[in-house]
Amino acid sequence: MQPGELAFTTPADAPEWQRWIVLSPVGRIVFFIVTMIVLITVINLGLVAAGFGDAKSPPVQRALAKLLGQVIPAVIAYLLLVRLIERRKPRELSPRALPLGGGLGLVIGTVLFCAVAGVLWLLGVYHVTGTNPQVDWLPAVLTTGLSAGISEEIITRGVLFRIVEEGMGTVWALVISAVFFGAAHIFNPGATLWSSAAIAIEAGLMLGMLYHVTRSLWPCIGMHAAWNVMQGTVFGVPVSGTHADGWLVSYRTGPDWLSGGIFGAEASVIALLICSVFTTTLCVIAWRRRSFVAPSWRRH
Repeated sequence: MQPGELAFTTPADAPEWQRWIVLSPVGRIVFFIVTMIVLITVINLGLVAAGFGDAKSPPVQRALAKLLGQVIPAVIAYLLLVRLIERRKPRELSPRALPLGGGLGLVIGTVLFCAVAGVLWLLGVYHVTGTNPQVDWLPAVLTTGLSAGISEEIITRGVLFRIVEEGMGTVWALVISAVFFGAAHIFNPGATLWSSAAIAIEAGLMLGMLYHVTRSLWPCIGMHAAWNVMQGTVFGVPVSGTHADGWLVSYRTGPDWLSGGIFGAEASVIALLICSVFTTTLCVIAWRRRSFVAPSWRRH
């Protein structure tokens, strides 16, 4: 897809009932949600029946069960939405774009969190006391990395942002998907209104703009996964409130607004500022390309 090109537009010859029920933004979002819930139920019941990933299983097996129980329903539900309802090829998830797009996302996510950790260290907030080479890193990579990166990006950027942008334009799509993304983290351990607002601004807006500029989900998935893995598995910082054992044994001091508190560095004003700089850069790129999409009533 080219900059500013929408993945789907309602065919002009579609019957009125299809335009308002099946092909409408609300109709497609509801279809995805219902399909995903059914698939989650069926697949997880199957995993439980097979005894795969129960409480007595090894950590890697439990992590793999969680990965399968989240990613497979999200991917299948999205492909059904695109193929059956929108009747198009899922170019935003094209396997050919995975190496370049995913690799780009991995680099961006790694650089951004290294910058956050570096600034916190320079400010005397982030402290390293040693290393833990024996850390069991694979379960965290499977869950907070791949599982969260793939499923959350398909839901928030692939479905919510993309479909809202088609109807209400880029600005509203950014606002709505960012608020949703922040609110989705409100029930995490140690979450506050501030941490959810920070997630919405630093991650919700940034990942929405990254999809808008690239028109691909792979950079978003790679960036999301790399950010989480670097934060928890490498730097030993809680990931959205979830405890993490990292290769670096670390702790943070200082006020919560600076250190992020028990929620992790994502609730730090440093992360918010650094990510906002990158978001602004993406906005400038989109502005120069004139790729911002106007609401459908203005386009028509």
